[in-house]
Amino acid sequence: MPVADFLRFARDEARTVDMRFVIKLLISVCVIAFCAQIGRKLPTLAGLIAVMPLTGLIVLVWLYRENPGNFDLMTEYTKGALWGIVPSVLFFLVAFICFRRHLPFWLVLCASFAVWLIGAFVHQWLLGKPN
Repeated sequence: MPVADFLRFARDEARTVDMRFVIKLLISVCVIAFCAQIGRKLPTLAGLIAVMPLTGLIVLVWLYRENPGNFDLMTEYTKGALWGIVPSVLFFLVAFICFRRHLPFWLVLCASFAVWLIGAFVHQWLLGKPN
């Protein structure tokens, strides 16, 4: 393959990958913006939509499209998502408790994220252990 053909192929491949990334980014932004808009009028519904498995579903579809038939990858992803629920629940539990106590917004976010981060490290440590 001549160098010019290789460079043209590489450029076209990069453009395809970039376009897929842009589409993924736009879909993600739309979901977040949609939740923020709904949250103004119906905050509990926005909370439900934000934590629903929509993002997990989208990631499953993208992983499968990019790795068809790789069920080991899909199994590991779903295992991580399943056990990843625990740090997320901890995040929202801490936020709920802090908001009920009328703590400042940024303190609530920092405390919630710190607890989530600890949970995420434990999550990765436990799932990273050999079976």
